[in-house]
Amino acid sequence: MINILSICQNAKKASRSLALASTKQKDLALSVLSDWLKENTSSISKENEKDVTQARQVGLDESLIDRLTLTHDRIESIASDLTAVVNLADPVGKVFEEQQLENGLRLHKQRVPLGVIAVIYESRPNVTIDVASLALKSGNAVILRGGSETLNSNRLLIKGIQHSLKTAGLDEGAVQFIDDSDRSLVNQLLKMHQYVDMLIPRGGAGLHTYCRENSTIPVITGGIGICHLFVDESADQEKSIEVIRNAKIQRPSVCNALDTVLVHKNISLSFTQNLIQSLVKDGVSFKVDETTFKQLSIAKTNNVEKAGENDFNTEWLSLVLGIKTVAGLDEAIAHITEHSTAHSDGILTNNAANADRFIREVDSAVVYVNTSTRFTDGAQFGLGAEVAVSTQRLHARGPMALRELTTYKWVGVGDYLVRA
Repeated sequence: MINILSICQNAKKASRSLALASTKQKDLALSVLSDWLKENTSSISKENEKDVTQARQVGLDESLIDRLTLTHDRIESIASDLTAVVNLADPVGKVFEEQQLENGLRLHKQRVPLGVIAVIYESRPNVTIDVASLALKSGNAVILRGGSETLNSNRLLIKGIQHSLKTAGLDEGAVQFIDDSDRSLVNQLLKMHQYVDMLIPRGGAGLHTYCRENSTIPVITGGIGICHLFVDESADQEKSIEVIRNAKIQRPSVCNALDTVLVHKNISLSFTQNLIQSLVKDGVSFKVDETTFKQLSIAKTNNVEKAGENDFNTEWLSLVLGIKTVAGLDEAIAHITEHSTAHSDGILTNNAANADRFIREVDSAVVYVNTSTRFTDGAQFGLGAEVAVSTQRLHARGPMALRELTTYKWVGVGDYLVRA
């Protein structure tokens, strides 16, 4: 029987010793885990195949099955990301913003771990390793609650994590796993503010809303991306199609995949037809606004249809792309403001003034100029990995990695100083 109170208490206890662990100890645990993943790739794949088979039997959406799947290449990539985290500087104890006041008081800020982080996530067993590794390196204990569809994969991955902690001489309680899909356990976890310092839900909008409305723990949400690219009339159209293609098809089931292309009216007809003719070869289908639909001579094909009422508010997570003709930059920004989830949005342009204005006015966690939205990723940003992509304004935005899992304390040093 899972005891949530005991799990949280053990995590809190472990967080105190982990906060004092040396960088050498933490890096050893991560290196051992990386080696363990490589040595156990076949076993991990077999357990993952059980999850995938069960997911198909219950009719799980193909985009979620893709997120669930751990291929040999993906496992190798996860192991490589662990090595990247080892090579990153340890943020714990870092001193910054040093100053000396006129009264002689020497002040600085010093980074410290947040404490205990709980992460609730769905369909992605790689998150188990990503979150555990970043929490460990930043000195935080973590409580993991994956979805029911990932239990076989996660159970084995947790064994590898516990083995790594033990080998490095660290408290195995630093990584806790809720090995039960009973949703009542989540309700209990959401009330454990006495022991848990931050809650991060990674899943659909329903999970985010539920956690925000029911948690007594501070919540950071993110990972839902309705991502846009605006093609300005000055853009290099051939290169823009390649950027859009990468953003849409490289891995369509993830949150930084492209959902909507906005096209300047002056190039809409020719550009949109060329874009569709290019991407249809990759199996992409299109939801286009009425203006675009009317002007397309190829709109009669089965791959192009008029967008429905909520289509521009949909994160497709599949090979579906929305296209809309806009009058210019003003309308593009207005559309993004209304429909974006503040994840990743970009402009394709050769007009520096338009690029600058887009950067200033589009309030997303990551804003791009002439770049695929697929780069919004902790590893791609040189952060090693990420625990989530935050779309909030408080504490952290964008890919959350080591520094975002710390807070700071003020340290004041004097020579037996007293206040006048």
